[in-house]
Amino acid sequence: MYQIVFLLLSSLVLLGCAENKDKIKAQTKAETKTKIQESELPLPYYNEPTFTPIFVDDKDSIQMQITHTIGNFSFLNQDSILINQQIFDNKIHIANFIFTSCGSICPTMTKNMKLVNDSLKENKNLAFLSYSVTPWIDKPHILKKYKQDNEIKNTNWHFLTGTKGDIYKLARQSYFAEEDIGFSKDSTDFLHTEHFILVDKTKRIRGIYNGTLVVDMHQLIADIKTIEKE
Repeated sequence: MYQIVFLLLSSLVLLGCAENKDKIKAQTKAETKTKIQESELPLPYYNEPTFTPIFVDDKDSIQMQITHTIGNFSFLNQDSILINQQIFDNKIHIANFIFTSCGSICPTMTKNMKLVNDSLKENKNLAFLSYSVTPWIDKPHILKKYKQDNEIKNTNWHFLTGTKGDIYKLARQSYFAEEDIGFSKDSTDFLHTEHFILVDKTKRIRGIYNGTLVVDMHQLIADIKTIEKE
């Protein structure tokens, strides 16, 4: 009899300990999740080619402190349609710089940009701008074939060509596209960069990513969703 009572009491004690452990685990997980959420920061802004992050969440402060925006432009797309900065008015956009005859990083960059495009294909407020860095070669009909060959059907993804000087100036002085400080080079230096640049609806730069890395594309997708909630 005593053995039965002892076993019953032991079982109740063990059950109580297990329940307490589960409660502690659940509470710890909840506290950790709350701490993570509380520590999350909004996406930074970038004013300079050095890409020094500036964290601002007050609208008035943004207007005063974040002075750099993407400049005006006018280029032909793959359908020979003149495209200017109005194409991304009130839209988030991603920019990259490629050339169709590139046999090194450009195919990977286009594939990774397509990954982002396919993941967010329902988002009509997102634009993709792929500027040619060999515009003297990449005429609209060549860009159109490039888009078709890569099975890109998104009408909000434009492959752009124009004068070399205008594209290089926009890349370096507006998008800060190269690792080297953009203003240190002129339009005669060849532009070749793996960077993707994320720009918000106010035409301010919010992120820079390595277009050859899939892991950066996942971060880019997450950052786009973050901006949409602002």
